[in-house]
Amino acid sequence: MRLARLALTDVRAGTDALTALKRYPTKTGYIGKYALVAAYNEMVDKGEMAADAEILARIRMKPVRTLSGVTTVTVLTKHYPCPGKCIFCPDDVRMPKSYLPDEPGAMRGLHHKFDPYEQVASRLEALQAVGHPTDKIELLILGGTWSAYRRDYQEWFVKRCFDALNDINEETEISGMKSGDLPKSQQINESAQHRNVGLVVETRPDEVTLDELAWFRYLGVTKVQMGAQSLDDEILALNKRGHTVGELRRAMALLRAGGFKIVLHWMPNLLGATLESDREDFLHLWDGIAPDELKVYPTQLLENTELHEYWQRGEYKPYTTEELIALLADVKPSIPHYCRANRVIRDIPSPNVVEGNKRTSLRQDVHIEMKKRGTKCNCLRCREVRGSKIEVEKLKLDDLVYQAEDAEEHFISFVTPDDKVAGFLRLSLPDKNAPQTGIADLEGAAIIREVHVYGQSLEVGAEKRGSAQHAGLGTRLMKEAEQISLTRGFRRLAVIAAVGTRGYYLDRGFERGDLYLFKEIK
Repeated sequence: MRLARLALTDVRAGTDALTALKRYPTKTGYIGKYALVAAYNEMVDKGEMAADAEILARIRMKPVRTLSGVTTVTVLTKHYPCPGKCIFCPDDVRMPKSYLPDEPGAMRGLHHKFDPYEQVASRLEALQAVGHPTDKIELLILGGTWSAYRRDYQEWFVKRCFDALNDINEETEISGMKSGDLPKSQQINESAQHRNVGLVVETRPDEVTLDELAWFRYLGVTKVQMGAQSLDDEILALNKRGHTVGELRRAMALLRAGGFKIVLHWMPNLLGATLESDREDFLHLWDGIAPDELKVYPTQLLENTELHEYWQRGEYKPYTTEELIALLADVKPSIPHYCRANRVIRDIPSPNVVEGNKRTSLRQDVHIEMKKRGTKCNCLRCREVRGSKIEVEKLKLDDLVYQAEDAEEHFISFVTPDDKVAGFLRLSLPDKNAPQTGIADLEGAAIIREVHVYGQSLEVGAEKRGSAQHAGLGTRLMKEAEQISLTRGFRRLAVIAAVGTRGYYLDRGFERGDLYLFKEIK
């Protein structure tokens, strides 16, 4: 710790963190950044130095993890039967469907025996140890088809996640659960140290119903991941996906009517697909389906799957790494400005892949290929300001309007002179064909589905010169959404608020409904 304190003193004097660390070698090598963070926390706790967001940003490990403005904590559910029979999907009895025990995130779930409290608590502790703020947490629940699990398990699982965020370690048996346990935990979280600013689950298109929308909101869900996999019914049938493109479109319309943010998975190289058909298939994603976020998961050939048997018979051949890079470089520039491409490959360790691409750094490879071609990607991830400083007075307000399933969508954003996004809002205006949710909060309402301001995640109340966060951009975006809604004839504005963001919207004139916050506008 003494060496770490000396190195931290150098950093405070203006030395680069890595340079400072190399000045103080130990018998076994150099001390790590984690030691700088520990020294910083100790000195702040003892009053030897004041908390300094700039210093912490310079010594933080892997700052990119929180550059989107929030800190993500991923947890896995236990193994449970999945209604899907997909031929490409692994099914390890130790893991939830489609996950392998040596995947990085899945390993943590297995280590903690899929206990939700332990997974969240240990992840918070690990993030704090390397200098990341943990007061704004997006909770990502993975594990097969969430909707297929028993609802009492779902409620218990989410409640225990909130217990960990609230630092309340009081276990309640599933069989002895009382009505109101989860709402109480949510109420506590509204002002807790670790506030939930987003709750994500994953499901299938054929599992999305009107009843499921209300249940999701009861749990606090704000974002839904869903496997589209292909926009071709023949390909879906060949791969035993178990749903049609029509069911996907219906699910998209329902989720959008409920105000949820939607992440779709798309899988090139499925059985029956070709490089040319995949290029064409990708374009159909923007024909009314229009996901907010996208995860590209190229099919990976794994043992103990039905697809492996097709390969053994010579009826399936994986794309090579070069073919895959070329394909992704072809399609990535076509992603609209409103969509964020979260992934272009799944992080499955290469020893599990029998044949085909084994590289997990495909995003870098694809961007290198695009640079050679003179093309670029305009997706939201490629355009976010991240840690760059901004000049608020130079930001331009942009309203991108596009048509989705039964709704007119507005992607309202603040953009820098070099076309980087500092903050955005997703506003959905349901049309006359939109599904009727039966939820009173949404009756006749325009819906704010997301408000997001970029920049390194800052602690609540903290400010950092030049940061997009805490510059009032969110409030200005909401005022613009209100004006657009009025001009389109809406007199009510609803928002799908995460538990930990309710206070933010209440302070801006919204009222509590049963499942959403809303305000009458005039």
